[in-house]
Amino acid sequence: MSLTILIFLAIATLVGVGVGYVLRMLISMSKKGSMELEIKQMMLDAKEDAKKITAKAEKEAERKVKEKLGELKEQEEKAKKTEDRLIKKEELLDKRQQDIDTEVDKVKSKIDEVKEIKGQIEVLIEKKQGELEKVAGLSKEDAKKELFETIEKQHEEDVLVRMQKLETTGTERLETKAKEILTTAIHRFGNSVASDVVATSIAIPNDDLKGKIIGKEGRNIKAFERATGVDVIIDDTPGVITISSFDPIRRQVARVALENLIVDGRIQPAKIEEAVSKARDEINRIVKEKGEQAAYECGVFNMDPRVLLIVGRLHFRTSYGQNVLQHSIEMAHIAGMIAEELGANVHVAKAGSLVHDIGKAVDHEVQGTHVEIGRRILQKFGVEEPIIQAMQSHHEEYPYETPESIIVQVADAISGGRPGARRDSVENYLKRLGDLEAIANSFDGIDKAYAIQAGREVRIFVKPEEVDDLGARKLAREIALRIENELGYPGEIKVNVIRENRAIEYAR
Repeated sequence: MSLTILIFLAIATLVGVGVGYVLRMLISMSKKGSMELEIKQMMLDAKEDAKKITAKAEKEAERKVKEKLGELKEQEEKAKKTEDRLIKKEELLDKRQQDIDTEVDKVKSKIDEVKEIKGQIEVLIEKKQGELEKVAGLSKEDAKKELFETIEKQHEEDVLVRMQKLETTGTERLETKAKEILTTAIHRFGNSVASDVVATSIAIPNDDLKGKIIGKEGRNIKAFERATGVDVIIDDTPGVITISSFDPIRRQVARVALENLIVDGRIQPAKIEEAVSKARDEINRIVKEKGEQAAYECGVFNMDPRVLLIVGRLHFRTSYGQNVLQHSIEMAHIAGMIAEELGANVHVAKAGSLVHDIGKAVDHEVQGTHVEIGRRILQKFGVEEPIIQAMQSHHEEYPYETPESIIVQVADAISGGRPGARRDSVENYLKRLGDLEAIANSFDGIDKAYAIQAGREVRIFVKPEEVDDLGARKLAREIALRIENELGYPGEIKVNVIRENRAIEYAR
């Protein structure tokens, strides 16, 4: 029974599956038919839309083609009009060229006619001149010469009187104008000149300081003189110590150092060297300030600071007893006035005058004349060429290339030639002292050399590692012989060669 039921259930199941499959197939067939219909409908719709789009595109393309054809036609018309205008212009130019060629031919024919007529005239003139020379018995040149001689004889006296009058009047006018310009320049610039001396006095609060300055066995004063290169004179004059040296920079360094030592109160060799070093820095600052002040006072601007630094050193330099920096400033003012009167370049005249003696600031260190040294300095620091041309001719070593160079030379003569401006004896004395030091420094093994005692002594410090005691004696003799052979001087000069050993160590 149960088996029969199971069989029936199996058969029922199979039948249900078969019926379900058939139903599913029928449903699928019905759906497939509906989808095919939809696809066909969509294809019909797409074809209709494509036709519409194609028609629209054709219309748009036709419109664009018509527009482009219109534009093309318009451009063709414009090009045709332009071509017509060009053709007309070419025709006009051709016509003008023909007219020009015709006129050129006419001109050429006229030129030929003129040449022919000119030739005929020259022939007639030569013929007439020949006839005149034949009648007069003189050639053309002889007749011309005779005519000039006759006129010259007739008016010789008048010509001579006129020439003499012009020469006299012109000379008088030039001299009068030159005197007026120079007098005006000198009158407008009045400057007192105080000649520098070769000694500087320092006031001290009491005479007890003289002993401290001298030191035990004179070691302080020796150290001071060695460090500064000056001669310290301590005598019975109360309250005064004198510093003597022909080099004003050394004197100023020594003065500042000694004043600082007196204020400090500690006077000893180590302190002396420190004070001298500080004094040199102070003098360098003064040199810088003096150069800048001079340029500002003269109205010379845009000058290289290194040039002004060298100019400032002239504050401590004298020429025939005249302070060179003051002389240069005075020259700049005089040159500016003269240039203004003559219509020359005032700036160039002033600048050339201010730096005209710049070579003197280093002429004891560099070979050559101070003019040549000055030219090299100014060229090195890029100073304008007109200023160099203005300064280089003040001693006539170079030709006068510009009016300003003559003005600088004239200003130099005015400033240096005024009564009381210079003292020749002082300049000769200073030159002799410089020559003494130069001779001493020319030998090997020299550390420092100073001319002191108004040139009656040369104090020479040698390098102990290069010169022994015997060499020092030999060196003193050789220097003395050189001085005797090369210098002229009254009296005698003491050659003092000093060899000093110094051992220095530092405890750390």
